Amino acid sequence: MKSGIATGRSNGSNSGPQSVVSLYPEGLSRESETQDNNSRDGRRPDHGGTDLRQPAERTRHGTELIYPVGGDGASVVIRKLLFWSLTVLFPLPLVLTYDALATEPDQLKFYIFLGLIAYTWWLLAIALSTRPRWLDRFVGLPAIYGLHGMLGVLAITSAYLHSENSYSPSRLARDLGDWGFYGSLTVLCYAVFFMSGWIVDRSRLLLKTKNLLETVFRHQLSVWIHRLNLVIVAMIWLHAHLLLRVNQHFPFMVLLDLYTVSVLSFYAWNKWVAPDTYLTGTVTGNDPLGESTRRITVDLGGDTASSQPGDFFFLSFQDSSAVGREWHPFSLTGDSRQALSFTIRQHGDFTRRLDNLELGSRVRLEGPFGRFESTIQGRDREAPLVFVGMGAGVAPLLSLTAAHHTTRRIHLLWAVRRPEDAYYRSVLEEYQAASGGRLKVTTKVGRFRRTDLDEILTAEEISDGGFFIVGPNPAVLANRRLLWRIGVSPRRIHQERLTM
Repeated sequence: MKSGIATGRSNGSNSGPQSVVSLYPEGLSRESETQDNNSRDGRRPDHGGTDLRQPAERTRHGTELIYPVGGDGASVVIRKLLFWSLTVLFPLPLVLTYDALATEPDQLKFYIFLGLIAYTWWLLAIALSTRPRWLDRFVGLPAIYGLHGMLGVLAITSAYLHSENSYSPSRLARDLGDWGFYGSLTVLCYAVFFMSGWIVDRSRLLLKTKNLLETVFRHQLSVWIHRLNLVIVAMIWLHAHLLLRVNQHFPFMVLLDLYTVSVLSFYAWNKWVAPDTYLTGTVTGNDPLGESTRRITVDLGGDTASSQPGDFFFLSFQDSSAVGREWHPFSLTGDSRQALSFTIRQHGDFTRRLDNLELGSRVRLEGPFGRFESTIQGRDREAPLVFVGMGAGVAPLLSLTAAHHTTRRIHLLWAVRRPEDAYYRSVLEEYQAASGGRLKVTTKVGRFRRTDLDEILTAEEISDGGFFIVGPNPAVLANRRLLWRIGVSPRRIHQERLTM
């Protein structure tokens, strides 16, 4: 090993220049080499002999796991277009049914359509908030969250145009419509600030303000405020039932009620019944990694998670006196699917309490989620992979590295606050030794800047590499912009920021 020393500023710190530690194997070749015979069994070197067979070989309950094709091609675009087409297809039956039955003037009918579309968009947003796993494997949870948030904005816009250009002789119907509109607008503004990264992640001032206010407006409180949308939907549903021009059409009202009951039943099942069917485990490890990071280990007690490298789960600790039961997403670090490990940065009101999480606490796990592995499987096997992790964001990249370091050319870039925060350095060194020159690791204290990337990345990595970025949302956005500026195509940059 040889170490290179440079300078940089600690990520998110004003403490001045820090050391930069770069880990390069001696005589590293940038070209693919013949795999060492000793690593053909795919077992992690000196880590308990954990099975690291490649994804196509992994089995669960005797059934081969076939990963969906990801990649950068037309299939990804088609999937997303099909997914976004729900904004048109979902309201269509209701709009067409009313159009066939109603006799109002076309102009009035158009504004009634806008009200119906707004209502169905609210219902669709509620359905998407349940995080359907099959849909995650199709387009990814970030896309689901993105459409969920966009539907809220579109529904408010459509509802405003509806309310300003239509009328109702019923005072109660008007009041319910107004209360629903202003209630939804209030909840949307709250969600944009506390639950979405559209604006806050792009402003240091707003981010600091949010972090300060979250000492009072904690995550679980925000979740329940967001659920006021269910009350708002009930008001809009009653508003529609009080309108004579609408409720006189029995087939339409049946369809409207079918929409409403189906979505709310789907939501209730997924939020309060389905969790009883999720994987359950027991906390068997709670180890500190540096000053502000912990590794939580959950044993599934003989069950097996159908996870892929790079996946993440939503965890809920059931009987701990230290932390609440709210669901939070954490990425898998290891490759085992029976004893799951999660590397967690302690930066929020929930994660700061993990110091006191008791061993033996029961855990429910929703998931797995994620599309990193399927994206890698869809890429050219000869093209390099570049993993960019910030702090604990290295967790999913570590599991991806474990799965592919003997068969793919990988360059892992890891930014840490302090040298001692490079807590997985020894593991990465072992992966390098077993990779036959395929794996290169660069660990830097402080953020990666453009001059660093110009020096570290090869021309081939910039022109052909697939980039996977994980870390705090503002850091992911900053690194994505940085990669754009040095010439990396946006379609080759992959990230899974969970923001609405």
